[in-house]
Amino acid sequence: MPNATDHRADFCRGPAGERRLLAAVAGLALLLAGCSATLPTGSTTAALPEAPKQAADISPAQTREHQRILAAYNGGYDDPRLEAALNQTVEKLVAASDRPDLHYRVTILNSPAINAFALPNGQLYVTRGLIALANDTSELASVLAHEMAHVIAQHAEIREERAKRVALVGRVFGDLGADPELGALAMAKSKIALASFSRAQEFEADGIGVGIAARSGFDPYGAVRFLAEMGRSGELKSASQAAINPRAPDFLSSHPATPERVKNAQTVARQFSAPGAGERDRTAYLEVIDGMVYGEDPSEGFVRGRRFLHPKLGFTFVAPEGFSLDNSAEAVLGVKEGGGQALRMDVVRVPAEQKLGEYLNSGWIENIEAKSVEELTLNGLPAATATAKGDQWAFRLFAVRFGSDVYRFIYATKRMTPEIDRAFRESVGTFRRMTLAEMKAAKPLHLKVVSVAEGDTVEKLASRMVVPDRAVERFRVLNGLGPTDRLTVGDAVKIVVE
Repeated sequence: MPNATDHRADFCRGPAGERRLLAAVAGLALLLAGCSATLPTGSTTAALPEAPKQAADISPAQTREHQRILAAYNGGYDDPRLEAALNQTVEKLVAASDRPDLHYRVTILNSPAINAFALPNGQLYVTRGLIALANDTSELASVLAHEMAHVIAQHAEIREERAKRVALVGRVFGDLGADPELGALAMAKSKIALASFSRAQEFEADGIGVGIAARSGFDPYGAVRFLAEMGRSGELKSASQAAINPRAPDFLSSHPATPERVKNAQTVARQFSAPGAGERDRTAYLEVIDGMVYGEDPSEGFVRGRRFLHPKLGFTFVAPEGFSLDNSAEAVLGVKEGGGQALRMDVVRVPAEQKLGEYLNSGWIENIEAKSVEELTLNGLPAATATAKGDQWAFRLFAVRFGSDVYRFIYATKRMTPEIDRAFRESVGTFRRMTLAEMKAAKPLHLKVVSVAEGDTVEKLASRMVVPDRAVERFRVLNGLGPTDRLTVGDAVKIVVE
């Protein structure tokens, strides 16, 4: 979670603040991908533009963008052996591409998110969450080749130009004072064109990328397997989070559903070879990721079931019964199974002389019930609480002073009852300092590569995993196994351990 800042704008005002809270919580269910892969069924050749700016020619603006990316993804992940393996893979891909003159720099992001993207100057980013999900070098190569294709085809510049045209349409109708319905129609058409164009870019990038991977000697079906793994990983997300998702796909979506992407990936891969012809490099890949940090980095705090621990800052708390937690870059977010309750915890700076009850009523969120503001003490820490009501949700708010920072807890429920309110109070009552022993014992999870022994089953190996729930399903997803796939003695598989 982030350091303390002034978050007055986070919850805005009234219903808008309510929507932002729900959007933030619902965002946990989204499988993030810098550019969701979509593979075409047509030709993989494309007219290539002039070379973009390269990493050796980085502008101050691009340097600032790089720093913003690092900040958003908890910095870089330092693993020289893994970095060397990625750079070697990129070198093979570049040599087989239509632009071997381009240069790329790979940064591994210290994030459990499944994501990869590229800047126009050839800086490639891949999260360790994505690296952990992949099961061989060809799968990771398919992702890297896709991002390289975006750079080769200058999609970022083309998309930016297209976005400017859409903005111009809006300004023209606004300046002319045109009929609102006519203006809305024109903007809608422009947005549809922009979304369709973005999809076309994805098709082109995937076509180029699969071709690069195949010509590099990698198994072109690596993209098929990885897209399938991404789909199954997304299905592991709680249905309760999707239930309150205000960003459900619609016709403007530029990213087709995973089954379509897998089918298209198979079609393109068949243009190059039959299954099994290319190099997968599974053994070497698993060796290099053995021991890699899995999930959150303790320096940013991490989740263990319903408990959140931050050994660096020295505090912990437990969510109410039935909640699942996720530690995002902005806050700790959670939802209850069924979707009727949610929570958010973040940190802000509040002047030491300002009473916390006054802070709760200072306007950072509206519809506070004035008579509900109450000063209290939680485990020896100064605190305050209040309630607020929106159109569809009721809120229980807490502010707790811990050192020089104030931690805000926002609990939301569709219908507030004395039992639910008591559960919220009991949850925030678990917020406390960690002992020195607890801080020393709090260690990150790691990937461990083990060999399947005689008598091992999916269920037996999954039982060794340190995961919050659905261990069997998580083991299958982590190892690229389908619902009915079985293990073979001697195979190397990944498990998650402390």
